[in-house]
Amino acid sequence: MSESAARPRGGTATSPGVLPGPLDERTPRSLRPVGPRRLLSELIEFVYRLAGSTLATPRVAVGVSLVGLLLIMLVGILSPNFNTLPPNFTGDPANLKPIVLPLSGHLWELPWFVSFPLTYLAIVLQCLGLAGLLWANSRGWRPNPRHLFLAACAIVAVMVNITPVGSSDAASYAAYGHVANRGFDPYTNGPDILGPQNPYTRSVGPMWTRTPSVYGPIATWVQQLAAWLGGLSPGSTVHFLMIFNGAVFLGVGYFLLRTADDPVRASLMWVANPVLIQQLVAGGHLDTYAAAAVVVGVQIARGGTQGWRYLAAGLAVGIACAFKVNSGLVGAGLAWALAMRRDWWNTARLAVGGVGSVVFFYSFYGLHAVKQLLTASSLVATPSPWRAFQLALQGIFALFGEGDLGQRIGAVATSIGWPILMIAVAVFIYRRFSPDQPAAVTVPFALCFAWIVVAPWSLPWYAALAWVILALLPRNPMTRWLTLATVFLALMHSSGGGPAPWANS
Repeated sequence: MSESAARPRGGTATSPGVLPGPLDERTPRSLRPVGPRRLLSELIEFVYRLAGSTLATPRVAVGVSLVGLLLIMLVGILSPNFNTLPPNFTGDPANLKPIVLPLSGHLWELPWFVSFPLTYLAIVLQCLGLAGLLWANSRGWRPNPRHLFLAACAIVAVMVNITPVGSSDAASYAAYGHVANRGFDPYTNGPDILGPQNPYTRSVGPMWTRTPSVYGPIATWVQQLAAWLGGLSPGSTVHFLMIFNGAVFLGVGYFLLRTADDPVRASLMWVANPVLIQQLVAGGHLDTYAAAAVVVGVQIARGGTQGWRYLAAGLAVGIACAFKVNSGLVGAGLAWALAMRRDWWNTARLAVGGVGSVVFFYSFYGLHAVKQLLTASSLVATPSPWRAFQLALQGIFALFGEGDLGQRIGAVATSIGWPILMIAVAVFIYRRFSPDQPAAVTVPFALCFAWIVVAPWSLPWYAALAWVILALLPRNPMTRWLTLATVFLALMHSSGGGPAPWANS
């Protein structure tokens, strides 16, 4: 996590904007920074101390990582996640039963006040374990990447048979697939179209039962396949989705093992990354599919200057967008990198491949398939600074009896302001890399990371795109910040399961 810093463009190690080193204990308090800068400096000092501790030894790092993953497995096995799979309604309130996957629900049940702390402890241990693994690697530890891959296969094989932990998305995926199989349009109908007593409707979190799908056409087809295999059982459908997702996660790991410049680092950053294993595999998120298509596109684009490469790279990014539209940031990053060297022909080829494939896939549903995306783009997550900005603006206008006007102005200012700020942050991140790093990798990463940091609605599994691209680069200071950002989001947006609060009503 505290890997060797790259020299910034056009500056020295002490240029403005470069993070300071650890504080010297002999520095007088009067000379130490104050406020947020002091907190940041003390955080960096703490990280440096950890980097020199036994945590940076391979055995300890691997042990801490495994404990973090085992705790999440324990939560998934012992605590049905009501935020992911609420009880199935069979017509009789006395028959409320939790929907669980094969390895869950056979032992006792953890109360929520135990499962939630266990989840947060697991996330912290996964962060520390990942940091230790990367520190050990920077000190010369070179594990066999194939062994890392095989170990990940064993962990993933268990994870896909455990009830998802961390979000309600897996149940929504299953419901959208069943909605489509029943002949309804998932882009205009929410799961409630199936009826209030349908097990798929009951399996979706109450907040999302009326929400149409925001996922791309290929994502819908994957969901339909799983729902077809699962039949009338949402639990079975979620199980198939978990298996598909775990296989794709391992497929990305194998691709990186075979194509990355440093297979060991790439394996530690993806397939052996305990933070990602929880967020993507244990959570069962579609972001894994988008990351798979994106990393293929980036590797194709950086592999040469032939025109066909950029056409193929655009096609790969278009496929990623047909899973989740935020993958378009990678296409924008590749186009930005080409524009910087005034390679307009290859920029055009990239656009033809990307835009053409997106139009092709969305043509199966029509323009209304993107309508819900526009609605979802106005959402603001509670921990986001944009939410505080909107509330403050609304409060100021409320003093003059115009609270609704303040709310509307805040929403408009947010929708205009965050893309501008994202570009500014992306430029700052890009300039933290040394000039010898390929822009076809660093620019897409900068945009993806900036989006995670700045976007009003940001969740930990959204970081998959940034992680898979960063795995292609040598050691750099962005690794520690991506880790901290991902873990912070995980702590803010993670449900640890527990009995459904309405189960006994």
